[in-house]
Amino acid sequence: MRFQVIFTYDSEYKGYVADVPELPGCMSQGKTLDEAIENIKDAIKGYLYVQEKHGRILEPKEEAAFIGEVVV
Repeated sequence: MRFQVIFTYDSEYKGYVADVPELPGCMSQGKTLDEAIENIKDAIKGYLYVQEKHGRILEPKEEAAFIGEVVV
């Protein structure tokens, strides 16, 4: 399954916060981007496991999107 994840640098935490808009409340963090990526993968797996356990099957969206940043 493929999910869009938004990574934001948090200067107070001094690391990255990861949010999955398609899965309300599914968030994680990490001091490095690589750590945040691994942690959000675990969070998504846990989220899907709980949804399945409660009989809620999610149909992933097949949309391709990219969110980027441009400095001018």
